[in-house]
Parts: sequence; C-alpha cells; structure tokens
Amino acid sequence: MAKKKVEETKQEQVSLAGYVPNLQKKYKEEIVARLQKEFAFQSVMQVPRLVKITINQGIGAATGDKKLVEQAQQELTAITGQKAVATYSRKDISNFKLRRGTAIGVKVTLRGARMYEFLERLIAVSLPRIRDFNGINEKFDGRGNYTLGIKEQIIFPEIDIDKIVKIFGLEITFVTSTEKDEEARALLREFGLPFKNKKS
Repeated sequence: MAKKKVEETKQEQVSLAGYVPNLQKKYKEEIVARLQKEFAFQSVMQVPRLVKITINQGIGAATGDKKLVEQAQQELTAITGQKAVATYSRKDISNFKLRRGTAIGVKVTLRGARMYEFLERLIAVSLPRIRDFNGINEKFDGRGNYTLGIKEQIIFPEIDIDKIVKIFGLEITFVTSTEKDEEARALLREFGLPFKNKKS
C-alpha cells in the first residue's frame, strides 16, 4: 500500500502546462474533508484517491479487418486526449480465427491532469448523451475498483458521427487507492458519477 501511495502522489502532481483541472481542485479542497468526516479517518492519507482510469475497447471484427483497429485508435485518442495503443491476442483461438499476436483492441491509461479532465467531460457531457439515461449501476469488483460499460462510442462529442465506420462499445475502469468498495463508491459519488439510487 505504501508503494501505491507514493505512485498516487506523483500522479497528482502531474498537470498540463501548470493547469489544475476542476475536479482535481474539488478533490483537494472539498472531497478529502467530506470523506475524512464520513469514514472517520484519522489522517488525510487514509482518504481514498483516484489512481488511474483505463479505457479499453475490444475490436472483435479486427481479425478480418486490421483497419478497424487503426480507426479505433484514432477515435480513442480523440476521446481521451492521449495516444491509444493496440492490445494483442495472447494465444491462438481457432474457433475465432484468432492467432497469437493479432491486434484485437485498443486501450488508454489516464493519470494526473488528463485523468481528471476526462472524468469531468464524461460526467458533464458524455453520460447525459446516452439515450434514456437514468444512472449507472453500483457493482464494484470487491477490491475498490469500478468498471463502467459504454455501448456506443458516439456518446463522446469528440467523435464525428459522419466518419464512423463501426459502432464499438468500451469499458472504463476507475482504479482507486482503497480496497473497500464502500469507500471507492463514496469517492466516485463525490466526483459526481451518477449512480442509480438503491431500491429500498
């Protein structure tokens, strides 16, 4: 855990040209105090932090069209503001005509300022563009991390619908410094992620 804390501190110091995103300011100036009070933490170092956000896109049809991976890379780079990298198959799967080393998706890992910028755009702009949107599910992984599934990349305003070749879904994983789902949920709630209200 100590090594993880050092890594988080370094990441928080990263900013773009000295600019500190709104959610990063909110975390330091408001969220830390609220969570410390809510969970009765004795030190601010115990307050959970957002370590990184990873965005993954699986391109199943890429086995038959390599250009789809290039297209997905361009789109994910536009969405996140950071160059997306290809992911590759680790083994042969004959049923899917998949060979080891074949590009099958793209991913981006965001930290520091870019992470907060992406989170703010996701909450304020992209999620509200989902048709009939009524909040996101609260299912965490049991270790303080949360993965949000998005069915269509076109909810992101950076995507030009007229240039879309194929609709792809993606997964957004929020990795926190805590291993307790309750604390992680409270952290993401304070940032503004619109979780569905639990049924009584």
